[in-house]
Amino acid sequence: MTSLAAGKPAPLGASYDGKGVNFALFSAHAERVELCVFDEQGNEQRFDLPARSGDIWHGWLAAAGPGLRYGYRVHGPWDPAQGHRFNPAKLLIDPSAHRVEGDLPDDERLHGGMWQPDRRDSAAVAPKSQVVDLRYDWRGDKPPRTSWGKR
Repeated sequence: MTSLAAGKPAPLGASYDGKGVNFALFSAHAERVELCVFDEQGNEQRFDLPARSGDIWHGWLAAAGPGLRYGYRVHGPWDPAQGHRFNPAKLLIDPSAHRVEGDLPDDERLHGGMWQPDRRDSAAVAPKSQVVDLRYDWRGDKPPRTSWGKR
């Protein structure tokens, strides 16, 4: 895995197509979004999402597939008075993920900071999103032969 192609802005989340995974994330105020993928040992590899369509950041990662663990680091303004607490030191799960792996421990590294950003990296303890294959082969599928009167 070396770089991401532009991918598509829809659907949101991680979508496996049989050849790779499209990632799409909404953020109206982000200035940069990094996709972080993790191997079985927890080693992290980061990729900038290369495309933006409106407020959707997106990219397609070739040769990625189901089971891939990932998260996002979102860069942007730190302005708590305006509701902006962007902190790339904190790994975020995908709000559109179909599966999340790991517990949410009581660990100080997960805290983002109240009035100033907490720069401790949270990736080692943060839950991770996981790619799921949602494709279904409908060939051979038949209706359940239930009479209309029993419905």
